[in-house]
Amino acid sequence: MSFSPITLPIFSQLLEPDGIAPSQNFEESGELICSQIPDVQIRAKVRFIIGEIVRFKLGGDDEVRKLSKYWRAELSPRIEGEEADIFVSGFEDDEGLTDLASEAPIIRLVNHLFARSLDLNSSDIHFEPNEIHLDIRCRVDGIMTRIERLPVRIHTAVASRLKLMAKLDIGEKRLPQDGRINYKIGSKQLDMRVSTLPGVHGESIVLRILDRSDTSVDLAQLGMPQNVLKHYRNIITQPHGMILITGPTGSGKTTTLYATLEKINSEKQKIITVEDPVEYQLEGITQIQANASIGLNFAAGLRSIVRQDPDVLMVGEIRDHETAEISIESALTGHLVFSTLHTNDAAGAVTRLQDMGVEGYLISSSLLAIQAQRLVRRVCTDCAELVDLNQDEATVLGIPIEICPKVKRGSGCESCAHTGYRGRVGLYELLMMSDAIRHHIANDSDANVIRDQAVAEGMQTLREDAIEKLKNGLTTPEEVVRVTRSA
Repeated sequence: MSFSPITLPIFSQLLEPDGIAPSQNFEESGELICSQIPDVQIRAKVRFIIGEIVRFKLGGDDEVRKLSKYWRAELSPRIEGEEADIFVSGFEDDEGLTDLASEAPIIRLVNHLFARSLDLNSSDIHFEPNEIHLDIRCRVDGIMTRIERLPVRIHTAVASRLKLMAKLDIGEKRLPQDGRINYKIGSKQLDMRVSTLPGVHGESIVLRILDRSDTSVDLAQLGMPQNVLKHYRNIITQPHGMILITGPTGSGKTTTLYATLEKINSEKQKIITVEDPVEYQLEGITQIQANASIGLNFAAGLRSIVRQDPDVLMVGEIRDHETAEISIESALTGHLVFSTLHTNDAAGAVTRLQDMGVEGYLISSSLLAIQAQRLVRRVCTDCAELVDLNQDEATVLGIPIEICPKVKRGSGCESCAHTGYRGRVGLYELLMMSDAIRHHIANDSDANVIRDQAVAEGMQTLREDAIEKLKNGLTTPEEVVRVTRSA
């Protein structure tokens, strides 16, 4: 006996809310898997709507979760027939767009795309219209991957739905807009930052997913080498001075800062932050949202903060001379200051501050340490295999093959969506201030001179930390080369 194929509306509206997932061979077996057998009314409703005598079978929570993930990936949204007519662009007034965004099919479609991106543990969702298609791509472990390609005619409806959820102006398509969506899916409470940007073929919309359940990260879980972790823990308990975290966008700087503040947070200290935006709310810490449009930039926020009698300050990013100067002054007047900079390595942070017009003697007397960091993809533990490192890879890595004769690679499995990678691990380079380094900084020495001195004093570079993680089977040669530069 064969059964009718499962459709997205039946799965997402009928089965999934009650914790039911069809078996992978549903069309042959007619089996619906659930962790506990539903009551009579639910079973009757399912059989009535599906129109066939399906069988309910008990399974574990993991089995139901895996099957739900499988069906979300299998059931791509199909917009056809009468539904397709709903989405044709041509609404000029806000009321028409609001009605369009409130139609059941578009709500179902957007919710489905959110669920798909969460299945992949993605950090961002990109809605990108072009001449023919609307591409939906996700950033998974730092790499972009396409999850859906839809007809471009539904873009107006999707954009309107997202803008409605973010409480943005639906009718404004000529100017960029920013907003937030609070969204609950299952037991997860998500906070999504929304950014719209007008393009030739329609608005490009990007959602940054912030999972509130991921906020409490312990410093020991970040992947710092033991000697770096020991030094870092010692630095962050100093009474005053400035600590900088550097790296490109998406290198985990905010996560490191939040883990640091969680570590030192106590009733004995007053901690205030000024951020743009406040990504996560931390208990017991006063957090200020910077807002340049009303004149509350980092510098203005900092000036107000120092009058609030804080012990510890965190500045989201040092972007200009004024912010740098006030941060350093705060560090010199008895405050512990944390901030971030966009530089390639730890020594580069010093020259960046000098480029902003900060005097070398001020930098040398206020800085405690600079930590540069990156994120590399972690080899999937479920499908990892030990393989030989070949000579070409060793040459590119710049190491003798004897140092790391074997490496781990993921062959690809369901857990990692057949990529061989699952999750990320940090690479760290901690530059500690010494008398010699302070002397170089005060004399406006080049970043290379500072870096060479730090290496001579025992600093492990990003590439060296990456090689260690390669030897420990945490990542692959391709990731090491992609993320770090040779010494």
